[in-house]
Amino acid sequence: MTPTPRTSNTPLPTTNPKVEEALAARDSLAAALSQAGIVLPAMDIRTPWADDRKDEARYALVHLGVCSAPIALMLADVITKGASG
Repeated sequence: MTPTPRTSNTPLPTTNPKVEEALAARDSLAAALSQAGIVLPAMDIRTPWADDRKDEARYALVHLGVCSAPIALMLADVITKGASG
């Protein structure tokens, strides 16, 4: 599964370890969901800071985007089964 590319005009600072961590987490989650038959079409990475402030500690968010009700129900089912097993 290939996650949806970032749509913002501002590129992500890919040399930031927190962004790299979030990208790896997004890809890992996308692969796990894909194995369960679930595709979230709008997975992305968001950075809640101005890109020009590189000297401060940062974090990045894995944005799961939106999904249809049937996909949300599939996701809930997979989580419930995993939590009880």
